[in-house]
Amino acid sequence: NRPENGRLMLADGLADKGPKSLTSSSGQQVSNGFTTSAPQSSTEGPGTGASSGGTAPGAGGGTGSSMPLGGLRTLVVQQTSLERPRETWSKKMDFLLSVIGYAVDLGNVWRFPYICYQNGGGAFLLPYLLMAVFGGVPLFYMELALGQFHRSGCISIWKHICPIFKGIGFAICIIALYIAFYYNTIMAWALYYLLSSFRSTLPWTTCTNSWNTVNCNRYMSTDHNISWSNSSTSPAEEFYTRQVLQVHLSSGLHQLGSVSWQLALCLLFIFTIVYFSIWKGVKTSGKVVWVTATFPYLVLLVLLIRGATLPGAWRGVVFYLKPDWEKLLSTTVWIDAAAQIFFSLGPGFGVLLAFASYNPFHNNCYKDALVTSSVNCLTSFLSGFVIFTVLGYMAEMRKQDVDTVAKDAGPSLLFIIYAEAIANMPAATFFAIIFFLMIIMLGLDSTFAGLEGVITAMLDEFPHVLVKRREWFVFGLVCVCYLGALSTLTYGGAFVVKLFEEYATGPAVITVVLLEVIAVSWFYGTSRFCNDVQVMLGFYPGCFWRVCWVAICPCFLLFIIISFLAFPPEVRLFHYHYPAWTTVLGYCIGVSSFICVPTYMVYHLLNAKGTFKQVLHFLSFSLSLIFFSPRRASVLF
Repeated sequence: NRPENGRLMLADGLADKGPKSLTSSSGQQVSNGFTTSAPQSSTEGPGTGASSGGTAPGAGGGTGSSMPLGGLRTLVVQQTSLERPRETWSKKMDFLLSVIGYAVDLGNVWRFPYICYQNGGGAFLLPYLLMAVFGGVPLFYMELALGQFHRSGCISIWKHICPIFKGIGFAICIIALYIAFYYNTIMAWALYYLLSSFRSTLPWTTCTNSWNTVNCNRYMSTDHNISWSNSSTSPAEEFYTRQVLQVHLSSGLHQLGSVSWQLALCLLFIFTIVYFSIWKGVKTSGKVVWVTATFPYLVLLVLLIRGATLPGAWRGVVFYLKPDWEKLLSTTVWIDAAAQIFFSLGPGFGVLLAFASYNPFHNNCYKDALVTSSVNCLTSFLSGFVIFTVLGYMAEMRKQDVDTVAKDAGPSLLFIIYAEAIANMPAATFFAIIFFLMIIMLGLDSTFAGLEGVITAMLDEFPHVLVKRREWFVFGLVCVCYLGALSTLTYGGAFVVKLFEEYATGPAVITVVLLEVIAVSWFYGTSRFCNDVQVMLGFYPGCFWRVCWVAICPCFLLFIIISFLAFPPEVRLFHYHYPAWTTVLGYCIGVSSFICVPTYMVYHLLNAKGTFKQVLHFLSFSLSLIFFSPRRASVLF
């Protein structure tokens, strides 16, 4: 056998031929292109291909010898690897809760309900489920299987798949940093609200505070002496915009203003929690998620029960679920469904690869993918009831239609509309505390996961430098994220958050995932990948999964990319319309991460050995293989 880096590598010799017996004949390839010097028998011991389904890359190395036994020769593997054993999850539930906590984030609470009612209510569930079944879940399953089989982060995994695509891993890490720059700021806002909730009268219920204007009106059905006009603002809106964000002190992205010291302290506290949760690896973060991933479900259940008992709750539920089948004829509905399921499940951010790489090699990642993706979709659906029962209550109290009350989307839905509704409930302080605590915990789970994806990638790529210095590397990474987030803590920071949200992550990560699917399905080979799954799980993926990986998923992602380019979003926040130059800035930020992919391809090809003429010939030959035989190109690269 040929060990590589002290490991006995697994086979790809089964590729292109579909599922077959794991018992090899003489000289048959049984792992990642390497051939055995002797056939494997069905009596092989643990760690070899027949009885256990193969030896995981990174699970240990060895030297092999063969001996005749009853007419057969048995491969004997001796563990000789001196590599540090890879960390694993303490319990299976640690992994499941971490994945669920990552997938179920703030977008499930504010984005899905808004997208659902905006695109036909109950009718939207049809395209949403179709996009989940044919696009989101297959991608989710593919990343879990890749990470578990190769036991590598999003950078080093490409040396096993197709090295020329290694730039995808670096692009994913940059995207993760961009997300950390703005996503944690939303948790800082929630922490500000949480600290402001520890008082008998919530500060966003009155118009007598120093930040309020003459337009402030507390307009509820019980306030008979108050009249509402088009220029009126609610105390909740003024608390959010003038006290927490202080956007009135900034005229736009060209003049952000000073850093808010209150938000800077809140964000510092958030990152302190993040650091001490992930600094030791999945052994510690796997324990933290038992609280951060389960507490939001308890709060959602409490808020659902409370919302269902409020007057007018039924109006919100009807508005949420009443189907408008005509909207299914609009391409916008299908675009929104595809984008929502993609960003909800979260493939392409390196997190699923990292989390799965700490699993036991024969863990049933297929069942994990189905369970966690189902929980994620059901949570989105449940969140809709939590939000719209309260919106129905607000509409009843204001004597307005639900669509008038629900005009805000994104964070404003939580920090203005829902906060105001909570303030008008009995026991408002209690519900405010648990609600904003839930928002913080939903965000923390996703931050743990996003940074762990970067940490795993870097530690696997530079193990001799970083593995023994993990705590210091994590500290440096958290400091970089905090410094990068300072622009979002200024008076115009909300404008920066919106810019990052629209341009820095969306198009770039979808393009990266498209290349990832193409690299795995077309270059590495679907048959080869399916054989890897068979070695791990003991069964070969069915026709449905293979068709999705080869054709449907690339089309699904290409559909989202084309729709984004054809219908670029009109970005606005409050009364600020983003000027044309901010669109250019947004695209530049997005391209700055994606540029790693072609840059590394050029670097990889230029480092090929040989004269300049030979390199040019190699490049032309490589391009012809890429276009006409990507499967052979993966072997070449």
